[in-house]
Amino acid sequence: MPLAMASWRLAMSCETFPFDAQEELSFKSNPAIQRFGNRLYIDQTSIEFLSELLLIAVSEKKVGQTIISGILPSYSVLKNWEQAQLEYAPKARLNLKLFSFLGASRLGSRHISHRDHYADLLQELKPNIITEDSNRKEEIIRTLENLFVGFQGAGRGRTWCAQSFIPISKGFLSGETIWNETEAKKNPPENWTSILERISTYLTMNKHRFLARGGEVLYLQICNGLRQTGETIRQWVEQNGLSLHTHEQNPEWLRNELDLELHNLMNRCPSTLTDIAEFIDQGIESNTSRVTDQSKGDHRWVSAGWCANESWQEGYLFAIELLRLCKADLDMIDRLNLLETACSMQVLRTLALQSARYISSEYSIEWPNYRMAVSDSDEKRPVIKKISQNTVKTMEKQIFQSIRRNGVILPQGEKQPDRSLNEADKHYAGKLFIGLAKRIGFIVPRRGRGARFVLNERLLRFLVITTVPVGGRLTFDTFKRIVERHHGIVFDAQGFSRANKWTEGKEIFLNSDTDSWLQNMLDASGMLIHLSDSCALVENPSGLRN
Repeated sequence: MPLAMASWRLAMSCETFPFDAQEELSFKSNPAIQRFGNRLYIDQTSIEFLSELLLIAVSEKKVGQTIISGILPSYSVLKNWEQAQLEYAPKARLNLKLFSFLGASRLGSRHISHRDHYADLLQELKPNIITEDSNRKEEIIRTLENLFVGFQGAGRGRTWCAQSFIPISKGFLSGETIWNETEAKKNPPENWTSILERISTYLTMNKHRFLARGGEVLYLQICNGLRQTGETIRQWVEQNGLSLHTHEQNPEWLRNELDLELHNLMNRCPSTLTDIAEFIDQGIESNTSRVTDQSKGDHRWVSAGWCANESWQEGYLFAIELLRLCKADLDMIDRLNLLETACSMQVLRTLALQSARYISSEYSIEWPNYRMAVSDSDEKRPVIKKISQNTVKTMEKQIFQSIRRNGVILPQGEKQPDRSLNEADKHYAGKLFIGLAKRIGFIVPRRGRGARFVLNERLLRFLVITTVPVGGRLTFDTFKRIVERHHGIVFDAQGFSRANKWTEGKEIFLNSDTDSWLQNMLDASGMLIHLSDSCALVENPSGLRN
């Protein structure tokens, strides 16, 4: 039975935000979507999580009938948001993609109508290039093409329209467009105009194959976190030892600061580059953007789906991490790389925390109710490696069980659709966690047995910059404690003992040093200050952005 055709109904309520999604087909047909939101998918890359999140942020949006022109809904809209869908209006930017990526796409995907329209764009562009030497216009065009293809983010090997840019500017953010190659072979379009006249035949903009809705889930989690009351946030922080600054416990303050910083992020790129991109996309030929970005005289609105209502907690932490990364004094590419990492870690945290909410364990440990034991990438000691490996296995098992327990009741007389459950686990649940963690270097090896948690330099920088106050310092022990509460990550002997309790039901005494490698790694990265043999400070080296 195909996953989309499986028939399910809930045994217990799975509340969703921003509206009750229990009658939606994808909700009823996929237990992982019930648990984690619509949808987190294994084929979406880290940069595509970030690009989709920022695409929603910069696009015009509406909550019900209320138009949202800023990055985030106002605090008033957030507080009063009840049972109304979030919709956004992404731009397709086909002219810009054609100009930038046609030469970087598969030869077989370059339909003659695409090549002809590309040639037309170049001819229209030439009169707009002002230079004393008219012979240099071709050279300038080639320079611009090389410049823009250098911002290629994801999709190498795909058709040009299915590729995407690094999200360095709002002028580079676009929705997903798929060229229907099979249909084009059956009914070849005469030219680009005929494609636009039958756009739904030749181009698909609603499949979510690459921008697979993960960024939508992350955006909704942020909104869900920011709509909580200040008292709710303060009680949650105190009960779980989350160590947030006083102002960070104020959701209205956090909303305003994050809205400002994300706006600044999208406008930090030189305006000349954004202006050129906008001109290529719409200035020399506007009919394409008019057809792709509008529907019946209005914006082409896309529904942003939903997330699990309980995920407001990880959404709030994610909002704080994004704000700290935006405020840090980092160069643009470094910041984007760390924001990518933040998105990936948020997906992992969502899978881990949401599954923990549905799996009651007799081996109770403190928030976040799971532990990931991180060991040295060159670790040789079997007991240390074994505990780390056990936390990987237990995490995957917990996610596996969460989409099977307290979740679904089949219509009377139907057999359990194991195929549907296995499909959900393979693409939306446990395998997603393992696959994404391996892609970002959080789990090694990439292939083979003995998978365990480790850190690479980018992950370490992410943890320091989002944990240690910008330009400030924390003791090494305080740093480890906050990382454990925010991410469930442990490094030292006491943390490994808690991890062993989570996996095996009993604490374990380790007389060996399990975290000296972390101090060495911090030291080598310039993020550790030794005060004495027994005391060290972890320093956020980024400083506060001017």
